[in-house]
Amino acid sequence: MPIIVDLDVQLARRNMSVGEFAAAVGITPANVAVLKNGRAKAVRFTTLEAICRVLECQPGDLLRWVPDEG
Repeated sequence: MPIIVDLDVQLARRNMSVGEFAAAVGITPANVAVLKNGRAKAVRFTTLEAICRVLECQPGDLLRWVPDEG
């Protein structure tokens, strides 16, 4: 998939666990795993806003586009 979610990078930079992050954002640890593993098909803007608020980052710090090979 050409959209890469760098959530794990941001969590590592802040030394924050998945459980701690999930509680602060208001989502389940399972949904954090879906985001981290790139299996999410969509993200609500309200969730994205909460993620950015908790991690003190911009959406571009979390999401990046990589062109398909070929």
